[in-house]
Amino acid sequence: MGQQQLLLLVLGMVIVGIAVVAGIQAFSEGKEKADRDAAISDAMRVISDIQAWELKPVAFGGGGGDDDFSGVTFQALGIDPTDDEGDDDALYETINGCYTLTAGANATLLVQDASCTNTIATVTISTTEVSGIAWSYAT
Repeated sequence: MGQQQLLLLVLGMVIVGIAVVAGIQAFSEGKEKADRDAAISDAMRVISDIQAWELKPVAFGGGGGDDDFSGVTFQALGIDPTDDEGDDDALYETINGCYTLTAGANATLLVQDASCTNTIATVTISTTEVSGIAWSYAT
């Protein structure tokens, strides 16, 4: 009888251990996805600001509506990229991620994780239309 109880106790401990490991792994994966979603959400806000800047007349500090994004900067969008005490005006850092803006005929926004090392996506904005936004996700 004692041997059977010991076996059931060991079996119960193994099952609980497996459940704990599975729970920790699921939580970790959920956190990574939430962090990635938060970075994408911030990127959507920046993209919206870029399109709004392009539609704004030049007299009001905008791009003039000619689908030329060569003058767009974080400062022009009202975002101070030096808030993080960095010296790169093209790099904007938040708690959710790092965003690098490249201006030109098309604006390109590089979206990275909070450590600024892993690329999440690259977004190219070519027009102020929804169809003018092209996402390229990293694998």
